[in-house]
Order: sequence, then C-alpha cells, then structure tokens
Amino acid sequence: MSAQQHNNTRFRSLSRRMVVQFCLFTLVISAVYGFISFVLMYTLEDSFIEQQLQQEAAYLSAQQQANGQWPQPARSNLQLHFSRSTLPDEIRARAEAEPQRTEFSGQQGRHYHLHTVSTQPEVLLLAEVSQQLLVRPIRGGVLQFLVISALIVSCIACLIAWFVSRKTTRPLKQLAALVDSVPSQQLPQQFSKHFASQFANQFANDEVGILARTLQQSLTGIARALQREKSFTADVSHELRTPLAVIKNAVELWQSQQSGSKPAAQLQTEPGCEQQLMTRIYDAAMQMEKTVQTLLILAREEHTAAKHSSTALMPLLERAILDNSLLLHGKPVTVQLCDSCQVSINANADMLKVLLDNLLSNAFKYTEAGEVCIAFSDNCLQIRDTGPGIAADIYPHITEAGVKGRHSTGFGFGLAIVKRLCEHQGWQMSVSSDQGTTVSVCFAT
Repeated sequence: MSAQQHNNTRFRSLSRRMVVQFCLFTLVISAVYGFISFVLMYTLEDSFIEQQLQQEAAYLSAQQQANGQWPQPARSNLQLHFSRSTLPDEIRARAEAEPQRTEFSGQQGRHYHLHTVSTQPEVLLLAEVSQQLLVRPIRGGVLQFLVISALIVSCIACLIAWFVSRKTTRPLKQLAALVDSVPSQQLPQQFSKHFASQFANQFANDEVGILARTLQQSLTGIARALQREKSFTADVSHELRTPLAVIKNAVELWQSQQSGSKPAAQLQTEPGCEQQLMTRIYDAAMQMEKTVQTLLILAREEHTAAKHSSTALMPLLERAILDNSLLLHGKPVTVQLCDSCQVSINANADMLKVLLDNLLSNAFKYTEAGEVCIAFSDNCLQIRDTGPGIAADIYPHITEAGVKGRHSTGFGFGLAIVKRLCEHQGWQMSVSSDQGTTVSVCFAT
C-alpha cells in the first residue's frame, strides 16, 4: 500500500471499536438470557400443570381400583376419555396423528394438556387449561419487557464500555500522539527525548508499557547507530587529513626531484632520499590504517571491546610530536616532554595514538609562541599550552562536534573525537582555559 493510499484510509478508532463490540456482546448476551428466561417460564408453567394432572390421574386410578369404576374428575376442566376418538374435534386429528404429543392448542384461545394414566394406558385424562395459563396471555408484555430490559442494559454497558475503553486506550493514544507528533525523519532522535522527559512514568508495567519501552529502546538504538554513522564520517574526514597531507607532500617532493627542479649535484648529496620518501608514505599509510580501525571501533556499539595491553606512553608521545611537528614550523614554541611520561598504561595503543594526535595537533596549531608542556601524574596525562585559550561563548560546548573558535581553520571535530574515545574507554577528560588551555585525561586504573 502506498503512502497516499495509507493516508486516505479512513481512521478507525480503537476505543470506538471497543465500545461497539462491547455493546454488541451485551446485546447478544441479553438476547440469549431473554430466550432462556422465556423458555424457563414456559417450562415451569407446563411442569406445574403436568404435576396437577399426575396427582389427579393417581387419585382417579386409586378410586377405580378400590371401587371398580372410574369416578368423575374433581375439577370441571378435566375429562376422562377411554379412546382418542372421543377427544374434542379440534384436537382429535392431531392426537391420533401424534400419539406422543401431550400439549395442543385449540380454537378461541383454548389450550389442552393430555395425560395418559400410567396404570391404564388406554385411559386418557384431558385438561383444558386456558384459565390456568400465566405466561401465554402476557407473552407480548414479557417480550416487550425483555426487549426494553436488553436495551437499558445495553445502554448501561455502552456507558461502562466508554469509560473503560477511554481508560484502557489512554496509554495507547498517548503513545500514538507521541509518535505522530514527531516527523518521521526525526523519529529516532526526538521520540526517545520526548519519551524520557514526558511519558516515561505514565506507562504502567503492562502490555502497553512494555510496547512503549521496547519502542523507546529500539529507537534509541537506531538513534545511536545513526549518530555513530554520522560521527564516523566526520571523524574519518578529520583524522585522515594529516596523513594524507604527509603523503601528498612526499609525492610532490619526489615529483620535484624527478622533474629536475633541484640541481643534480644536490640530488647526489642526498643519499637514500627516495627511501626516506617511501618511508614517510608508508608510515602515513600505516597511521591511516590504524586510525580507520580505531574509528570503526567507535562507530560500532559502544560496548564493543578493543584489545588492551600494557602500552608505553613515552614512545607514542614522541611519535605524535614528530607526526604533528609541521604545525610548529616557524613558530617560537618549545615542546617540553616531562620524564613523568615514562609510564605504561593499560590501553589500546591505536586509540591512545589517535587521542594524542588530536590533543597535540590542537596544542601545536593554536600556540603561536611559548611552550607546550606534556606531563603525567596521578594516572592523568596533562597537555598544557600557552595559546590564546578558549572563547567564553564556546567553552561550555567545546567537546561537541562542529564547535570551533572564530579563528579556527579546522572543522571542530578534534575534541569531540577525544571525548568519544574517553567515553568508549572509560577515561575521564577535562578541559580548562585561563592563560592557555590545559587538557587532562585520567585513565582507568
């Protein structure tokens, strides 16, 4: 079904359907109950008459056995017949055609009950009981009463069903309104936010509550997956800029040498130059490969574990300083690497390298003069620079993706990547800015 056809489909309220079905159910039950009541009244009436006939037949049979002849019935509406041929004309034919039948309707409202005397099967006791009938004369009134009662009960049932359906479907209506109020393209992100802030405590621990919480968890997972995919794209574009620049510069240098832009004597005085260029390209490619692997780990589920081992911090710091040294070219900046960094950390080396590259590239890029100090104490790495610091308007949001200073030439993803790495690994990061910027990363013990 297309979206247009779906939108044109007439809306069918669940609560209205519950009320209609409840009322129909009540009508059916009322009809069945009325029918049973009607049959019961007829059965009781016939049973009462049949009991009177049995008592009278027993009395007549006892008198005949005592006196040798049949006495007259005690009541005027009773008659003894010794053959079916002597029955009244209006019931004789049916009595002869249906020997087992005991109840007959006559003319002018007369009604007969025929009873066979048990001791004398050929002796019949006929009773005209039209004056004793209670149900048949008021049958119309009884039916009218039952119909009116059924309608009244149905109205009461509909009213009860309306209240019950409103209460029962209220959580479903809230859930439907919440889903319908959010644009489809924003549903994974906005649903979880609105659910947590407005509706989390309104759903009971029932089927609707389970549905709402399951939907919220599913959409939260989808939102996280979409955010990871978005962050992965941004992180890759950010992190691969430096190694790609190294490869590009190395290739340009090699091309300039091949084109003879340098004097031949100078080329000859540079032994192993091509080998150095290939080494730089290889190192940059390896850094790209490790960076992509690290970012892929971040792009998967947050609880995906990376392989940890005891990693020496100092060699990684030295390598990160060399890789980002081009950012200090021509600047009067001193890099101070303290001996306190001669430690080993239980961490994934590739993730730690990505973290150091981002922190040092930021420090080198924004420090125009002074120093960048790198120290380690109390299981925390501190990188302090003498740059311009962080503007007050962006300081509260400095670790969010895309947030950068007015004079920044980057894309504002460096500290966002560092924050995600720390959250993934269970590390604690803090940023302070006064005269320069200090970033501290405390590692899990």
